[in-house]
Amino acid sequence: MIVLTTDTFPGREVEPLGMVRGSTVRAKHIGSDIVAGLRNLVGGEVKEYAALLAGAREQAMDRMIAEARSLGADAIIAARLETSTIAQAASEILAYGTAVKFR
Repeated sequence: MIVLTTDTFPGREVEPLGMVRGSTVRAKHIGSDIVAGLRNLVGGEVKEYAALLAGAREQAMDRMIAEARSLGADAIIAARLETSTIAQAASEILAYGTAVKFR
């Protein structure tokens, strides 16, 4: 599945099928919090959180693509990712875009 952040598909005429989305909610692990707290003292990337969010982004994208496939889409345009905190220790990753069929 081709996923673009642009609002059009260059060189192709498309028929919009509708909005598609995928999301996941991930909670922090207490062990990661301890390591992250220590890393805050010395600085640097908090790799435990980076890995958690990378996995969550992939899962949200996979769910969005699965929804587009179920509509018979050839591609997704205007794709976006958003992150929001929904609880003190949990975040939602949302992927959304417009499923399109090539003409």
